[in-house]
Amino acid sequence: MSASTGIAVEVWALPKGDIPDAVARNVYAAVREALANVERHSRARTVSIALTLGKSGLRLTVSDDGCGFSPGTTGRGLSAMKAYFAEMGGDLTVNGVPGGGTTVSGIVPPRALR
Repeated sequence: MSASTGIAVEVWALPKGDIPDAVARNVYAAVREALANVERHSRARTVSIALTLGKSGLRLTVSDDGCGFSPGTTGRGLSAMKAYFAEMGGDLTVNGVPGGGTTVSGIVPPRALR
């Protein structure tokens, strides 16, 4: 992404252990969609991706320093990301702050990781 857009990407992927293929596919699809939204809409200089695995499940956070968006904004990308997590019994939230960036946070529950 950095080479084609000029947006710096920081990645922290810390899962230790196996992740079921279906979970990996859905999380990857959500990350792709989040990055596509950053590229299309954010005017960000930096985007950070964090993926951790713990007792509470698998947590994904994608955060950018872009223009954010107004509360109540909807779109296909936001709906798709939420659907990927809902399919696994998880939850995903998207918080945009006008002028202050956007953070996508999702959690996949432990039961989906078995």
